[in-house]
Amino acid sequence: MPHAPVIDGFEFARSGAILSGNWQLKDCPRLQSELYATHGTLHYALQGLPQEQGRPALLLSVEGTLQLTCQRCLGPLEFALRSEALLLLYGDEAEIATLAVDAEGPERIVAQREMPVLDLVEDEVLLAIPIAPRHEQCRSREGDVSAAQQRPFAGLRALMGGKR
Repeated sequence: MPHAPVIDGFEFARSGAILSGNWQLKDCPRLQSELYATHGTLHYALQGLPQEQGRPALLLSVEGTLQLTCQRCLGPLEFALRSEALLLLYGDEAEIATLAVDAEGPERIVAQREMPVLDLVEDEVLLAIPIAPRHEQCRSREGDVSAAQQRPFAGLRALMGGKR
């Protein structure tokens, strides 16, 4: 695994620094269980923002194509990832806990002197991928379209003695 950059969160934001790069999916350990295949690359761009909504912040963009597992057919599902997140930086969890919850607002994270950029990227990818990825229409494992379109409770009426 190549050397992963580490930033000082507050200093990176205050200086308005910019960092970008690529990671092979095989080098992203927390994504492994979410992927059908680990070939591919993630491109990330991280920018420090000295004052965003009154706080130091990080703007993180991540792009790439992932091979997820379709939850219907268990086959590969290509997912084009393009995500951008604003991360407001705070000194500790207690400071974040005093704020009102804003589900539509920017994410709030605790800044540290040593923040692995790979962790930030993986967090963003894990939040951006669907919980249960599925093809719009997929084939069963044997490739039979009719099996995938069967109604799961079609035989229930017969088992109940034909009652409606």
